[in-house]
Amino acid sequence: MNIRKFDTRLADELIRNPDLVMSHARDALTLIDLPVKSQVDARIRVSGLPRKTQIRYIRSSDVNQLISVDGTVRKITDVRPRVMEAAFECARCKNILYIPQEGSGKFIEPAYCQCNDDKKGVFRLLYKDSMFEDFQRVKIQESPENLKGGEQPQTLDINVSDDLAGLVVPGEPVVINGILRSVQRITKDGKTVYFDIYMDAVMVERQEQEFDEVEITPDDEKEILKLSEDEEIYKKISGSIAPSIYGFQDVKEAISYQLFGGITKSMPDGTRLRGDINVLLVGDPGIAKSQILRYVVKLAPRAEYASGKSSSGAGLTAAAVKDPFDGAWTLEAGTVVLADKGLAALDELDKMHPDDRSSLHECMEQGSITVAKAGIQATLMARVSVLGAANPKNGRFDPYESIPEQINMPPSLMSRFDLVYVLRDIPEEKRDLNTARHIVRSHKAGEMMVQKKNLRSCSIKDEDIEAAITTVKPAIDTVMLKKYIAYAKRKCFPLLSKDAEDRLIEFYTGLRKNGDGDKEPIKIGARQLEGLIRLTEARARMRLSNVATIEDAVEVIRIVEVSLSQSSTDRETGQQDINIFTAGVSKSQRDRIKDLTTIIEELGGKDSPVEVIEVVKKAGERGLKEARVMKELDKLKQIGEIYEARPGCIMIAGD
Repeated sequence: MNIRKFDTRLADELIRNPDLVMSHARDALTLIDLPVKSQVDARIRVSGLPRKTQIRYIRSSDVNQLISVDGTVRKITDVRPRVMEAAFECARCKNILYIPQEGSGKFIEPAYCQCNDDKKGVFRLLYKDSMFEDFQRVKIQESPENLKGGEQPQTLDINVSDDLAGLVVPGEPVVINGILRSVQRITKDGKTVYFDIYMDAVMVERQEQEFDEVEITPDDEKEILKLSEDEEIYKKISGSIAPSIYGFQDVKEAISYQLFGGITKSMPDGTRLRGDINVLLVGDPGIAKSQILRYVVKLAPRAEYASGKSSSGAGLTAAAVKDPFDGAWTLEAGTVVLADKGLAALDELDKMHPDDRSSLHECMEQGSITVAKAGIQATLMARVSVLGAANPKNGRFDPYESIPEQINMPPSLMSRFDLVYVLRDIPEEKRDLNTARHIVRSHKAGEMMVQKKNLRSCSIKDEDIEAAITTVKPAIDTVMLKKYIAYAKRKCFPLLSKDAEDRLIEFYTGLRKNGDGDKEPIKIGARQLEGLIRLTEARARMRLSNVATIEDAVEVIRIVEVSLSQSSTDRETGQQDINIFTAGVSKSQRDRIKDLTTIIEELGGKDSPVEVIEVVKKAGERGLKEARVMKELDKLKQIGEIYEARPGCIMIAGD
């Protein structure tokens, strides 16, 4: 029940002396005819404090006052019962004493009973007659947006109790209103003059929810249903993704499918088929990959962002840390676990340490993270869609080499991406002109808004700003699009129509028909077919349909063909070869490796060392260039087929 009465004196007193005012308010509840089953269910909660205090700016003057702090939940304890009033029975006279327990955590027991004033009594705790409440400790960390350069984010411990316990999960942004407390710091030498601070929560306001918890009003639902009937809904949704970035329509369309996702299926035998769609963006630096990732994080109902070498394996999955609350080892969730049922944007994937990057394998396919650290064995849910970005090794993308050769990423991980797109910065007069105009207009719109905000003498009108931001304004408002995505994931569970099934099967079998390991390269695999199904379901969800039609299948096949042409085309033969993507070695490369092995055998490399110069010369007679031969020899060394017997000489490895 919300009571809205405006009394500034009462508000000031509540902030300055919250314990007294809250106590009087609880007493007043007994005098009010509440519209609830029992008065015990009613609680005093204070929300909407006008001023928020950053954790780093909390001072001694704030102690014992009501303050509001915001941040991200970093750690929580289990919800456990805490005794509020302990009932003790005297062993001699059976008299029952009720002792209120203070919030310091120290258990208070009676020393004497009325029946015997001179001797210390013997008491037994009565659990049934004692009063308990749920209790949990939460650690929040201030938001990085409020920090200046070089500042480390600070944390604050929060005590939450009663109906507030168990509401939040790690990674969730919250606003907590509560009473700031202090407790004296004690060392091995005794009490010190320094005090630590914590907060007793009065209200927990959640700022971000999972897609199934996003609040959608009846008016929102009407607008969502109206949007779904728009014939240009696909164009509007993809156009609302990073509108300040010109072009990349196929990429934006693919990301829009990723935001909606396919259907997660649980089979009768316990197998889980993921519905999450993974997308990888590869390309030249400075082409707005990172900007796209950060924009998508704002759109997804639940999302986390991590980048490059600043992320470790523990930071991506889960870290085992010693809990300062009780000294026990606990797991602290990483990026992909915090983004469960949402999206994880991982930038600079190529710069992550191989051991850290390998932790993503299970997450991207099974939707979980298995942890065995510090005596803890646990499986954490990580049902996320991964949007990754990576740069080529040599700075710019080389169209004459395959993607696996240019990116520091194992093929086993790359194969888990449903779509891979190459973003290239190629000079083209018409496109460059449009891009330049778009960038200039975007900056001009920003300049006009800054002037309007900061200069009193500014003559710019709101209509001028509105006209200027048309080019960068999303077709669908960000808040509404987030609700639209949440509504679709909550309400729509598309089923493939017979026509859509037939079209996908026809496409798959058509590409596989000529694939023979000894004659023709394999153009597509079963994992790509599963990706096609997920994307088709996602496209049906975009228009809030429970049926995926042949039109959905045809459009999805088109964007998959674009992706495959960029990611799995053998640059030497011009043919599609899915092994480039899944194994890192094309059929033509495998043939060359076989030829080189044969050449080494012919030169006697099985029995004695063979000079590399001789191998290069022999291979040159068969049309292989020296640079290519040296590259393939390095590949043979990596896979253990040959080894360097002495400098400049190689041998075939024995069994």
